[in-house]
Amino acid sequence: MEANDRIWKPHVTVAAVLERDGRFLLVEERTKRGAVYNQPAGHLEPGESLLDGAVRETLEESAHHFTPNALVGIYHYPSHDDGVTYLRFAFTGTVTGHDADRVLDEGIIRAVWLTQDELRACAQRHRSALVMRCMDDYLAGHRYPLDLVTHYD
Repeated sequence: MEANDRIWKPHVTVAAVLERDGRFLLVEERTKRGAVYNQPAGHLEPGESLLDGAVRETLEESAHHFTPNALVGIYHYPSHDDGVTYLRFAFTGTVTGHDADRVLDEGIIRAVWLTQDELRACAQRHRSALVMRCMDDYLAGHRYPLDLVTHYD
């Protein structure tokens, strides 16, 4: 076995937990399991800061512009579906605009605003347990300053 084969490498993802008028921004996306709901989220790209990744993924998946103002939480999630371990950095902030004509990322069916009751009612269609956990942490008031996250160029 090569030395690099033994190095564990989690997948780093970023997500946006955004609320407006009592509704949360979610994306409905196609997966092997069918259509599921998730916060706008995705993999961090090489050289990208966590904040820039969250802003980019939110725009690409929902066509909403997002300005982060707090970290909701950091989540270590070993997926039983694909055997991958994810480290998710979930941010909250302000929606600063919407590009209604923007084409969404491949696999994204639509962006939708759901109440917490609507989101809880469709828990079997969540991408992972992180969807509800991030929303619950947000509702519990979890907000950490952005200066907790440092990016070196």
